[in-house]
Amino acid sequence: MQKANPKKNLRKPQQQSRPGIESKMVPEPNTVPSMEPAGGKLKNKIAFITGGDSGIGKAVALLFAKEGADIAIVYLNEHTDAKAVKKEVEEKYKRKCLLIAGDISKEKFCISCIKKTIREYHKIDILINNAAIHYESKSLLNITTSNLLKTF
Repeated sequence: MQKANPKKNLRKPQQQSRPGIESKMVPEPNTVPSMEPAGGKLKNKIAFITGGDSGIGKAVALLFAKEGADIAIVYLNEHTDAKAVKKEVEEKYKRKCLLIAGDISKEKFCISCIKKTIREYHKIDILINNAAIHYESKSLLNITTSNLLKTF
Protein backbone atom coordinates (compact mmCIF):
# COMPACT_ATOMS: atom_id res chain seq x y z
CA MET A 1 0.00 0.00 0.00
CA GLN A 2 1.37 3.40 -0.96
CA LYS A 3 1.39 6.33 1.45
CA ALA A 4 -0.96 9.14 0.59
CA ASN A 5 1.56 11.87 1.42
CA PRO A 6 5.09 11.02 0.32
CA LYS A 7 7.88 12.43 2.51
CA LYS A 8 9.12 15.83 1.33
CA ASN A 9 12.56 17.25 2.04
CA LEU A 10 12.17 20.55 3.88
CA ARG A 11 15.80 21.51 3.29
CA LYS A 12 18.52 20.24 1.04
CA PRO A 13 21.00 17.91 2.79
CA GLN A 14 23.82 19.69 4.65
CA GLN A 15 27.46 19.07 5.36
CA GLN A 16 28.79 20.99 8.38
CA SER A 17 32.44 21.00 9.41
CA ARG A 18 33.46 20.09 12.95
CA PRO A 19 33.49 21.79 15.37
CA GLY A 20 30.39 23.77 14.54
CA ILE A 21 31.48 27.37 14.12
CA GLU A 22 28.18 29.18 13.81
CA SER A 23 29.25 31.76 11.20
CA LYS A 24 30.19 28.89 8.85
CA MET A 25 26.91 26.99 9.26
CA VAL A 26 24.52 26.90 6.31
CA PRO A 27 21.80 27.58 7.12
CA GLU A 28 22.80 29.59 10.19
CA PRO A 29 20.89 28.44 13.31
CA ASN A 30 18.07 30.64 14.58
CA THR A 31 18.98 31.28 18.22
CA VAL A 32 17.01 34.47 18.87
CA PRO A 33 14.84 34.14 22.01
CA SER A 34 11.11 34.58 21.58
CA MET A 35 9.62 38.04 21.80
CA GLU A 36 7.55 37.07 24.84
CA PRO A 37 8.43 39.08 27.92
CA ALA A 38 10.65 37.37 30.48
CA GLY A 39 8.92 36.00 33.54
CA GLY A 40 11.94 35.65 35.83
CA LYS A 41 11.35 31.90 36.04
CA LEU A 42 15.08 31.17 36.54
CA LYS A 43 16.00 34.09 38.77
CA ASN A 44 19.06 33.27 40.91
CA LYS A 45 19.57 29.90 39.19
CA ILE A 46 22.84 28.71 37.71
CA ALA A 47 22.71 26.90 34.37
CA PHE A 48 25.66 24.73 33.27
CA ILE A 49 25.44 24.21 29.50
CA THR A 50 27.77 22.06 27.43
CA GLY A 51 27.92 23.13 23.79
CA GLY A 52 26.38 26.47 24.70
CA ASP A 53 28.41 28.46 22.19
CA SER A 54 26.20 27.87 19.12
CA GLY A 55 23.01 26.35 17.79
CA ILE A 56 20.64 24.78 20.30
CA GLY A 57 23.04 25.34 23.20
CA LYS A 58 23.31 29.04 22.42
CA ALA A 59 19.53 29.35 22.13
CA VAL A 60 19.15 27.69 25.55
CA ALA A 61 21.82 29.92 27.11
CA LEU A 62 20.11 33.06 25.82
CA LEU A 63 16.63 31.95 26.88
CA PHE A 64 17.84 30.95 30.34
CA ALA A 65 19.68 34.27 30.76
CA LYS A 66 16.53 36.09 29.62
CA GLU A 67 14.66 34.27 32.40
CA GLY A 68 17.23 35.36 35.00
CA ALA A 69 19.81 32.54 35.16
CA ASP A 70 23.55 33.03 35.32
CA ILE A 71 25.29 30.79 32.79
CA ALA A 72 28.37 28.56 32.59
CA ILE A 73 29.15 27.51 29.02
CA VAL A 74 31.50 24.63 28.27
CA TYR A 75 32.61 24.47 24.66
CA LEU A 76 35.35 22.81 22.61
CA ASN A 77 37.28 25.56 20.81
CA GLU A 78 34.79 27.88 19.11
CA HIS A 79 36.13 30.92 20.99
CA THR A 80 34.55 33.59 18.78
CA ASP A 81 31.09 32.03 19.10
CA ALA A 82 31.45 31.59 22.86
CA LYS A 83 32.59 35.19 23.38
CA ALA A 84 29.61 36.45 21.34
CA VAL A 85 27.18 34.47 23.52
CA LYS A 86 28.89 35.76 26.69
CA LYS A 87 28.62 39.34 25.44
CA GLU A 88 24.91 38.95 24.69
CA VAL A 89 24.17 37.26 28.03
CA GLU A 90 25.98 39.98 29.95
CA GLU A 91 25.00 43.07 27.97
CA LYS A 92 21.48 42.28 26.81
CA TYR A 93 20.25 40.22 29.78
CA LYS A 94 22.53 41.58 32.54
CA ARG A 95 23.47 38.06 33.70
CA LYS A 96 26.88 36.55 34.41
CA CYS A 97 28.43 34.15 31.91
CA LEU A 98 31.43 31.91 32.60
CA LEU A 99 33.21 30.43 29.58
CA ILE A 100 35.20 27.19 29.87
CA ALA A 101 36.97 25.83 26.77
CA GLY A 102 38.05 22.21 26.43
CA ASP A 103 37.20 18.62 25.53
CA ILE A 104 34.37 17.08 27.55
CA SER A 105 35.39 13.62 26.41
CA LYS A 106 38.16 13.91 29.03
CA GLU A 107 36.96 13.09 32.55
CA LYS A 108 39.55 15.30 34.30
CA PHE A 109 38.43 18.26 32.21
CA CYS A 110 34.79 17.64 33.18
CA ILE A 111 35.70 17.58 36.86
CA SER A 112 37.61 20.84 36.48
CA CYS A 113 34.60 22.46 34.74
CA ILE A 114 32.33 21.63 37.65
CA LYS A 115 34.91 22.92 40.15
CA LYS A 116 35.34 26.20 38.21
CA THR A 117 31.60 26.71 38.05
CA ILE A 118 31.11 26.00 41.77
CA ARG A 119 34.04 28.32 42.60
CA GLU A 120 32.45 31.08 40.50
CA TYR A 121 28.76 30.64 41.38
CA HIS A 122 28.80 28.41 44.52
CA LYS A 123 26.22 26.03 43.03
CA ILE A 124 24.72 24.50 39.88
CA ASP A 125 20.94 24.29 39.58
CA ILE A 126 20.46 23.21 35.97
CA LEU A 127 22.51 20.91 33.73
CA ILE A 128 22.02 21.03 29.97
CA ASN A 129 24.19 18.31 28.44
CA ASN A 130 23.98 19.57 24.86
CA ALA A 131 27.50 19.07 23.48
CA ALA A 132 27.44 16.32 20.90
CA ILE A 133 28.99 14.83 17.83
CA HIS A 134 27.04 13.03 15.16
CA TYR A 135 28.18 10.85 12.28
CA GLU A 136 25.63 10.36 9.55
CA SER A 137 25.31 6.93 8.04
CA LYS A 138 22.83 5.34 5.67
CA SER A 139 22.70 2.25 7.88
CA LEU A 140 23.35 1.45 11.52
CA LEU A 141 25.65 -1.29 10.25
CA ASN A 142 27.96 1.34 8.70
CA ILE A 143 28.72 3.15 11.96
CA THR A 144 32.25 2.40 13.14
CA THR A 145 32.93 1.41 16.73
CA SER A 146 35.17 4.46 17.10
CA ASN A 147 32.42 6.85 15.91
CA LEU A 148 29.82 5.14 18.08
CA LEU A 149 32.01 5.55 21.18
CA LYS A 150 32.64 9.24 20.35
CA THR A 151 28.90 9.80 19.92
CA PHE A 152 28.07 8.36 23.32
